[in-house]
Amino acid sequence: MGSDPSASGAPPAVPVDFTEVQERPQFQELRKRHRSFVFPMAAAFLLWYFLYVLLADYAHEFMSTPVFGNINIGLILGLLQFVSTFGITMWYVSYANKRLDPLAEDLRNDLEEQNPEVFHSEAHDEKGTK
Repeated sequence: MGSDPSASGAPPAVPVDFTEVQERPQFQELRKRHRSFVFPMAAAFLLWYFLYVLLADYAHEFMSTPVFGNINIGLILGLLQFVSTFGITMWYVSYANKRLDPLAEDLRNDLEEQNPEVFHSEAHDEKGTK
């Protein structure tokens, strides 16, 4: 009813051609930077995880080697799985803040400048504050 932009005399919103956006050099660079971090890190973490699983399954003697008290190598390596997960997450957040977010923000700003009626009218319509 009241959320139809054409009813208020506003020009109809032109849809964004996201296929064209994906072909832009800026988007290609963003995707390249993202993949250059995520794929090698995922491979490294999976190798580390499978090494731990294989050691736990086939190297009982090694994994049960006491380090101090009741703490053995298996327990330490298991806890290091959690530590490495948090470390990778913190590293990715830092990487994204420095290398990905500025590019993504520039791309978003370009899209908003080219099609302000699409982005701003939809945001107001969703909130009901138009």
